[in-house]
Amino acid sequence: MPSRNVFISHHGKDDEHIDELKSLLSKSGYALKNSSIDSTKPNEASNPEYICQLLRDRIAWAKSFVVLIGPQTHERDWVSWEIEQAAKQGKRIVGIYIRGATDSVIPENFEKFGDALVGWNTDVIIGAIEGRVRNWETPDGTERNAKWIEQRGTC
Repeated sequence: MPSRNVFISHHGKDDEHIDELKSLLSKSGYALKNSSIDSTKPNEASNPEYICQLLRDRIAWAKSFVVLIGPQTHERDWVSWEIEQAAKQGKRIVGIYIRGATDSVIPENFEKFGDALVGWNTDVIIGAIEGRVRNWETPDGTERNAKWIEQRGTC
């Protein structure tokens, strides 16, 4: 089974969607190894410097960076910070609308740094994570214009 090391950024209340995403992709024989902090591996740290270093290291480990886009994702300062860190590290940044997230606002840092934004479709998600798909979609899979169109690269 092919696998990919990813960091899955998300609003804590959308935690259940991480397992749903893994399950969806595993049905197609694709496994995600997630390095983010979620309910299966919580972190009780309160020192912001320590948390930032921990997250930077976990983002560095991942080949791709995924953002689960739900109704409140855009309000989360940590999600915005994580997206910016992934961009600084030259990671591929993929937004995936959580299943049923029809009125989700896209985080501003994702609009700036995202590489693909896709709906809840197995083949498109895998293609986006692997870099074959650069679509910008609405939750139902129709085309959406990116706010900023630019090609990113690492130096």
